[in-house]
Amino acid sequence: MPSAARRWWHHPAVVITALVLIPPAGIALVWTGGWGKGKKIVATVVAGLWFLTPFLGDPPKKAEADAKPQAAAAAPSSSPSPSAPPGFVGQNLRAAKSAASSAGYDTISHDAADTDAGQWDDDNWKVCFQALAAKPIGKLPTLDFGVVRNEVPCPAKDGDPIPYPKMPKVVGLTFAKASETLGPVGLQKIEPLSAYTDVTLPTGVDDWTVCFQEPEEGTEVRSPKSTTARLALTAPGTPCPAGRNTKLHPDPTPPPSRDDDDSGTTSSTGGSSTGSGGSSASGGTSTGGGGSVSYKNCAAVRAAGADPIRRGDPGYGRHLDRDGDGVGCE
Repeated sequence: MPSAARRWWHHPAVVITALVLIPPAGIALVWTGGWGKGKKIVATVVAGLWFLTPFLGDPPKKAEADAKPQAAAAAPSSSPSPSAPPGFVGQNLRAAKSAASSAGYDTISHDAADTDAGQWDDDNWKVCFQALAAKPIGKLPTLDFGVVRNEVPCPAKDGDPIPYPKMPKVVGLTFAKASETLGPVGLQKIEPLSAYTDVTLPTGVDDWTVCFQEPEEGTEVRSPKSTTARLALTAPGTPCPAGRNTKLHPDPTPPPSRDDDDSGTTSSTGGSSTGSGGSSASGGTSTGGGGSVSYKNCAAVRAAGADPIRRGDPGYGRHLDRDGDGVGCE
C-alpha cells in the first residue's frame, strides 16, 4: 500500500483523474507518488496507450483521404475527354445519340447537305460528320452531328450537295449483267420488259439483251428506294427494234378493196363490168386478174378454206406462221 499522500495532488483520485484526462501529467504523479513499482508500470502503460490511441488512428484516415483524390483522378480516364470523343460516323442518328449520352455527351444535329431539312424522325437519318459544339447546351460537352437521310450518300464535306447516284448505261448488256451494274445504285426493283409488243418474255431472261432503259443513262436517282428500273429486252440473236412500241411480226399490208378492183377493171374495159365480175368470182381472195393472194390473219385463211397454209402456197406469210415451221394457221 502506498504511504499517505504528502500532497493533495498525490491523492489516488486526483492521480487517476489526471491519467484519464491528461495522461502525461497523470504518469508524472504516479511516479512521484508513493505507488508500488508494479502499479506504476501498469498505470504508465495504460495511460500511454490511452494517450496514443488518437494518434495511432490518424494514419488510416490519412491513407483513406489520400486514396479519394486518386480515385477521383482515375475517374476521368474511364470517360471520354472533350478533345477525343468516341466516333459515331456511319451510325443511325437515334443509336448515335443514345451511345453519346451513355458516354457523357449531350447531342445536337443538323442537315449535312446544302439544304436545311429538319430531323423529325431520328431513325430515318445517319451520321456523316461529328464535331464538338462550340457552345454546350448544358453542363456536359455537346457533340454536333451532321446527318443525311439513310438512303442517300454523304456529301464530300459538311454543307456540300449530296452526290446522288446516276443511272449507268446498261443498253447492250445482258439482263444479268445489267442487274449487276445497277446494284450499287440501290434501286427498289429492276423490272424486265419485252422490247417487242408482240413477244412475251419467258421465265428466265438473264441472257436476253437490253435494248432500252428507264431511267435513261445519266439520270440522277434522288430516291433509289422508290425508283424502279425498267429494261426492255430482246431474245438472243434477235436485233433490237428501231424504236419503242414495235412489233417483231408486223401485220401484213391489207389487199386492195373490191371497189378499187372493180373501178380499175371498168376503166380498162371501157365500162364493161361483166368481165370484172367474172374475174373476181374466185371467192374474193385474189386481187383481180389472177393477182397474188393475201390474207390478213388466220381467220381469213380459214374463211377461204385454205388452212393449214404452207410455205409456197398462195397467200402464205410469216405473220401466219408464228412458230416458223413452214405451216401456218394449224
